[in-house]
Amino acid sequence: GLGLSSFERWKDSRQSRRGGTAVLFPAAYRPKRSSTLPLNPVLQSSLEEVELLYEFLLAELEISPDLKISIKDEELASLRKASDFRAVCNDVIPKSIPDIRRLSANLSSRLGILKKEDFERTALTLAYTAYRTALSQGYQKDVWAQSLLSLFRALRHDLMRSSGPRASP
Repeated sequence: GLGLSSFERWKDSRQSRRGGTAVLFPAAYRPKRSSTLPLNPVLQSSLEEVELLYEFLLAELEISPDLKISIKDEELASLRKASDFRAVCNDVIPKSIPDIRRLSANLSSRLGILKKEDFERTALTLAYTAYRTALSQGYQKDVWAQSLLSLFRALRHDLMRSSGPRASP
């Protein structure tokens, strides 16, 4: 039967067909019983937090067989923002090829520039996809690389739109 999550996925896919107004990361708005993560979490709200996010990404990350991401460095992993980072990586960003392709399609049909949290989550999805591309072989590597390229193009397009000349009304 149709479980609640199946219904939510259907509803999200219906919204995404209505001209790019759909939520790009619906999991960010769904409460998790097992998580203390606030709804719609944002990792970067200051320059210090931006630098910390890059430290997390440059540190050695571990992805378990069930696709849970963790930071190997114990000192970094013990920081409060590290638990937010893990929660966003494990509960919010897409990790399967179909979900990443859906995100890429939604990004490519989107008008305007991305909200800060959507840009951040897309960048984290890009980093995850790059990691999976590096670990894959043969046809799987090609599939992951194609998704990586789509995400890269979407982020580049967003950056070019946000830094380009403003049209006067």
